[in-house]
Amino acid sequence: MPELPEVETTKNAILPFKGKTLKRIIVNNPSLRWPIDEKAINKIKEKKILSITRRAKYIFLHLDEMTIIIHLGMTGTFRIQKLGSNETRKHDHVVFEFSNEVLIFNDPRRFGSLHVSSDLQNHFLIKNLGPEPLEDNFNSEYLYKKIKKAGVSTKSFLMNQKNVVGIGNIYACEILFSSGISPRRKIKYLNKSQCEEIVKNTKRIIKEAITKGGTTLKDFYSADGNKGYFKIELNVYDRENEECRVCKEKILRFVQNQRSTFYCKTCQI
Repeated sequence: MPELPEVETTKNAILPFKGKTLKRIIVNNPSLRWPIDEKAINKIKEKKILSITRRAKYIFLHLDEMTIIIHLGMTGTFRIQKLGSNETRKHDHVVFEFSNEVLIFNDPRRFGSLHVSSDLQNHFLIKNLGPEPLEDNFNSEYLYKKIKKAGVSTKSFLMNQKNVVGIGNIYACEILFSSGISPRRKIKYLNKSQCEEIVKNTKRIIKEAITKGGTTLKDFYSADGNKGYFKIELNVYDRENEECRVCKEKILRFVQNQRSTFYCKTCQI
């Protein structure tokens, strides 16, 4: 699933559409995680895109008095084509039509979503989100206070969007490796120093991944057609049985909450 860096990269790739007029939206297939409200979509005609922003793993297209909320899901991608090129692909769910170009949302596994909201901050997908990992309110004091009543593992905590947004399986594994903390550990037992390490490494890894275009995963391409290339620098994720870059022990994998977790039993305690 695209995580914060991949979503940020996608958002940046479609920023040239800011200020352009959205002529219409064509829904080829409304079947996403939630069915697209075609009645609401059909009302969006000749609307200028005032800004394009991101919150957590959501991309916002801000129009006058309403916002289009897009989640990439597991396999959602955008691509940009010239208007009239007539190139269609399987799983092209939504086409955003502009004067000279189209922005196409493609999602083979259909876990993505598209909503229209006139009250963004109170939308059910947005209102309970935690802090952004790169903002100042995600800090060691916040984390240390937050974990005290949490009865879950460190990895599960980091992946809960109510605690901190944008961190998924890949970056949770990488953050915990860099912090020297086992993904199995109950997070409520971490001390302040360990919380500081998690916050520091979260900010560093997310920043690096954004700079380098996200991870090169089989389903992720930014809207400009480029692959991310952060995967070459991953320390544990998807490296089962390979040597740890620090201690040379083998990287291990186990299933945690129905997801593969990768870690080094020597470096992470």
